[in-house]
Amino acid sequence: MLHDETRECVIVDASCLFGSEREELRKYIEDNELVVKHLINTHLHFDHIFGANFVERKFDVKMECHADDLFLLDNIDDQLSRFGISAGDEAGERPEVGRLLNEGDVVTFGNSELNVLHVPGHSPGSVVFYSEKDGCMFCGDVLFWGSIGRTDLPGGSYEQLVEGIKRKLLVLPDDTKVYSGHGPHTTIGYERVNNPYLS
Repeated sequence: MLHDETRECVIVDASCLFGSEREELRKYIEDNELVVKHLINTHLHFDHIFGANFVERKFDVKMECHADDLFLLDNIDDQLSRFGISAGDEAGERPEVGRLLNEGDVVTFGNSELNVLHVPGHSPGSVVFYSEKDGCMFCGDVLFWGSIGRTDLPGGSYEQLVEGIKRKLLVLPDDTKVYSGHGPHTTIGYERVNNPYLS
């Protein structure tokens, strides 16, 4: 959840599987009188879309993502069964897609902007949302503290992922904060020097 002084906000990867998580998200938005402008997705693996239907129904915004990941919505049940998960109710339904995001697009909310960088490899449609003004990025499962996203899932490519990280992310300022979909945040400078997959 990202918002600024205008109270406009975006939700990145609504991953709310349980009712309590959806309620926490709803309460935060309503308690802070926020206006949801966008639901944006770094990619469409099941664990990043559980709350998409809830957000659409509650706040009237459709999920925005890269077209190269749309095939993943055709086999949500297969994705879940690989990991022995039963989503139940609306979390397992195919979310509707609104705007398709491409390299170079800009997502705006209030006085803030997120630049879209297409960095495939973890999934074909993986994107990173980069705020130059705030010196941070939201990269889903592209880059982690000391690691990178797995590439053994459908459409994954180790070579493509590493090449994309080096060409599009490691060129950013050292102090750029990296917020990934799992684990602690890190910085571009730390990963450039310490990440064993990128040396």
